[in-house]
Amino acid sequence: MDKIQLKALAKINLGLDVLRRREDGYHEVKMIMQTISFYDELMLKKIKKPEIQLRTNLPYLPTNENNLAYQAAKLLMEEYQIPGGLLIQLEKKIPVAAGMAGGSSDAAAVLWGVNQMYHLGLSRKELMERGVRLGADVPYCILRGTALAEGIGEKLKTLPPMPKCYLLIAKPGISVSTKFVYENLHVNELEAKKHPDVDAMITALRQKDLALLSARMGNILELVTIPAHPVIDKIKQEMQKAGALGAMMSGSGPTVFGIFDTQPKARKAYRALRASQLAKQLYLTVPYNVHRV
Repeated sequence: MDKIQLKALAKINLGLDVLRRREDGYHEVKMIMQTISFYDELMLKKIKKPEIQLRTNLPYLPTNENNLAYQAAKLLMEEYQIPGGLLIQLEKKIPVAAGMAGGSSDAAAVLWGVNQMYHLGLSRKELMERGVRLGADVPYCILRGTALAEGIGEKLKTLPPMPKCYLLIAKPGISVSTKFVYENLHVNELEAKKHPDVDAMITALRQKDLALLSARMGNILELVTIPAHPVIDKIKQEMQKAGALGAMMSGSGPTVFGIFDTQPKARKAYRALRASQLAKQLYLTVPYNVHRV
């Protein structure tokens, strides 16, 4: 196998709670992660020159060791002393710095692809163990589907799939630094705040109750991101006004997603948001629940 085509799927958070700040500076989290059918495309190709080449459609993306996809290839190629080199062609579609784990998903796809191309024989679990060295979201992006993430995001447990629904993804014309959000999430203030009820969301998933799941959604990071970027709340309100069962910011933002029980409602909300000009990028999609690449 000299070449392989891959899809790196985006994620949203149905629930995101931060429990505490650890002594090592990381935050202890409790999240429900959901893969969606929206993705970057990657092509990996063996080359003779002993180097990693990364090419992308976006001129502002790094194409060196500052890119997680590059780091993922380097990790496995150095560990297994793989001869020759690798060309990574990345067609970026997932918005950058948007709370959708685009970079982590690219890295996960490269780990999986290198494992396949060079017949390394690594299991999914072994790939996930290596993925956490690159970032807390990478193991989940290897697992995919609906999952509970704990620890710093690396402790994963598969959950029942999200009920059938339609998702409207809206990203305003801003980017948010995850580092900024966590640095401004003051742990002493968290104790006084109402935390998302992640356990109630898990119950709703087990009951296949989309309305209950949507009503219970919560993201503690909205406490930081929305005051800094009020447009996020405006998008949420617009989605709810257009018939969303629930609308919430994903990850550290600024992307907002709305859950709809019918496709016509989702399309109506799409048109309303496009007319409002609150979002620069809009996508209609569905949950991705099958655990496969």
